[in-house]
Amino acid sequence: MERGHEIIQGKSGGLVKAWTRGVPFEEQARAQVMNAAALPFVHGWVAVMPDVHHGIGATVGSVIPTTNAIIPAAVGVDIGCGMMAARTTLKASDLPESLKEMRSTIERTVPHGRTNNGRSGDRGAWTNPPDAVIETWNTQLKSGYESILAKHKKIKDANHVTHLGSLGTGNHFIEVCLDESDSVWFMLHSGSRGIGNKIGTYFIELAKQDMRKFFINLADEDLAYLPEGTDHFNEYVEAVGWAQDFAMWNRKIMMDRVVSAVSQTKGIPPFESHLEAVNCHHNYVAREHHFGKNVFVTRKGAVRARKGDMGIIPGSMGARSYIVQGKGNPDSFHSCSHGAGRAMSRTAATKRFTLDDHIRATSGVECRKDEGVIDETPGAYKDIDLVMEAQKELVDIVHTLRQVLCVKG
Repeated sequence: MERGHEIIQGKSGGLVKAWTRGVPFEEQARAQVMNAAALPFVHGWVAVMPDVHHGIGATVGSVIPTTNAIIPAAVGVDIGCGMMAARTTLKASDLPESLKEMRSTIERTVPHGRTNNGRSGDRGAWTNPPDAVIETWNTQLKSGYESILAKHKKIKDANHVTHLGSLGTGNHFIEVCLDESDSVWFMLHSGSRGIGNKIGTYFIELAKQDMRKFFINLADEDLAYLPEGTDHFNEYVEAVGWAQDFAMWNRKIMMDRVVSAVSQTKGIPPFESHLEAVNCHHNYVAREHHFGKNVFVTRKGAVRARKGDMGIIPGSMGARSYIVQGKGNPDSFHSCSHGAGRAMSRTAATKRFTLDDHIRATSGVECRKDEGVIDETPGAYKDIDLVMEAQKELVDIVHTLRQVLCVKG
């Protein structure tokens, strides 16, 4: 151990620096991250965040800097997934005693849940997208999508405009929170939805095909990469950048609709929002400069935390969340965790916890209290306070939030 992080040297030469003191770092995730670190184009080492856990393709909570190559599965299929939070002029005293009506209004205003491909009962996508969605699509996203589609016809069948401004399911959420001074915040978590999934899945397979074509054997086929300068590399950079923009706009539209929904709730006084606003990715790739070299930094379940950067580190349903400011730690490639991180799989959580456990764990929070969300119950995640303690040298806490309302898909 040194300076708050562990240095791990792999047998095959890969190097890892892990901010995991006091939190679980399971063997499966450790082996997975060492496979990534051993790739010859990794720049220096792989940084591991305290919310680390095994993932598909690459370890969640990992930061992989590379030269002359990108690993599509290290970005994943939820391209641009991230967080947005905004402080309002509302105070806790402005909220009604029961938040049930507010939750129902948000649920009616923002599509959420599983998509039924536009058929009857489809809550997860727009049947008729509102004007703001159509305008954003036409002015900000449509031309880029058409450019990608001209080269890759197989992407055409994905939901795109019908998912813009929608939440999704799984660990995606919308919350109303209170900070340390009882100011009301709105916070949400989502990404590039169906179209991002389609782009990610498509290019992951192209990378695997390239590995087979050039007889490149990897310890894990999900680490298949696209070399810089190849057609697939350039086209992936274009597509992943577009999907990250889609995710950013998706969160902006949802936030506007949450503000509208809360303002429509009976008894809520007029208020202003976006007094402090943060909108950050935690599944993405970006060109950055580290240790004297221009590199591609892939963050899978990690947030950029340059000195002064604002970020969001959410807990789980019923746990605290944090608005943070980056310290610009160079060894972490200016990164921090993206949340608490799962302590167990969804399947394990549904076997371990009962509905009564979930109801107790979410006491005081207006949220779903049914068996469909037990896999998201607080006990399925690591202790957020231990996660924050493990990354003290990466970020400073600016605001501590506690949720009072949570919408899940």
